[in-house]
Amino acid sequence: MDPDNPIPGELRREEFTFPDLMGNEVLVEPLYGSWEANMTHALQRSPVDVCRQRGEDKMVIGNFGVVRVVRTGREVTRVSAGDLCLMQAFARTDDLGYVRLVHAYDAPGTVGVLARQTKIREHLLMRLRPDSRYTPQQWAASYGRYWTAWDNWKVAYACWRAQVPVPPSELAIQPLVFGWGGGVTLAELELAARDGFAVAMASGNPTRLAEFEAKGIIPVDRRQFPDLDFDEARMAAEPAYAARYRHSERMFLRTIGELSKGEGAAIIIDNIGRPVYRATLRALGRQGVLTTVGWKQGMVLQTMRATECIKRHIHVHTHACRFHDMQEIAEFQERTGWMLTLGNQRTYTFDEIPDLARDYAEGNLDSYFPLFQINAN
Repeated sequence: MDPDNPIPGELRREEFTFPDLMGNEVLVEPLYGSWEANMTHALQRSPVDVCRQRGEDKMVIGNFGVVRVVRTGREVTRVSAGDLCLMQAFARTDDLGYVRLVHAYDAPGTVGVLARQTKIREHLLMRLRPDSRYTPQQWAASYGRYWTAWDNWKVAYACWRAQVPVPPSELAIQPLVFGWGGGVTLAELELAARDGFAVAMASGNPTRLAEFEAKGIIPVDRRQFPDLDFDEARMAAEPAYAARYRHSERMFLRTIGELSKGEGAAIIIDNIGRPVYRATLRALGRQGVLTTVGWKQGMVLQTMRATECIKRHIHVHTHACRFHDMQEIAEFQERTGWMLTLGNQRTYTFDEIPDLARDYAEGNLDSYFPLFQINAN
């Protein structure tokens, strides 16, 4: 395979083996898991070919889920057979607890949750409270995205307050937080609302727009600006495209202007990237914060540094959350009710996981929090 032009991988159901437990390892049965963006990245071998990076011909992916402890190594003290735990992806962290290598992604030798049984080191299991107010399905579907949102909001809000000396409630005009993206963005906007911001999110899906409104998030219909998909080369070469783009950008900026009462957005959560980046920067108010955890449609972006300096914009980039904050986040969720409602969304069976992978890649899901089941609860 040409390393510069890799062929996308595929999910195959096979038998596999792994060495017996080491002293600090735990044998677990995955019950429920969440399909995450990094699983699609692994299959697409983009932005990196993780099998090649790991030096392995094949791998078992899946790094967020609720698992049941089957057996423990002789050195394990924190969990016992029968416990339900959240599996963590922090295969290797830096000195402050931020992830560097991800379990079942780019960490060599790690085995993910797309297996009837797998093993993991004890410190990467967080035991679920037996009296939790939430179901295992809710935890499995949400925590990867919710905990990422918690961490990103913590940094973004601190950056905004670094330049704005009073909280949102003390400003004459309620500041706006606008979101592009999916589950992380939705969860983060709920946190922004708790901190006193007006919040809005875009989607072209009527069901999701209704979901936003039910959560107190202002729904913004993406279909109002269908050509908001910036491409610099096409802007120069295709006058008709350029005219359509500029019209959509004007419509978007008018919408943000109305929602922010002319102030521009205080914070924009952008987990999309290139198509909306130019318009996003133009929609951001003075002392605004552009914050992101992802790059769904473009990693390489162009910024006019002089403009960003003059407008005192702060750009925030975070990834996952801090290992040492996990318990605090879970306790915050138990205390406040910050959790998704699954409703009647589909739970994919083990045999249907290839269908889930395809539906996620093609944008054909009914939820921002795709859920699958491996073993019976």
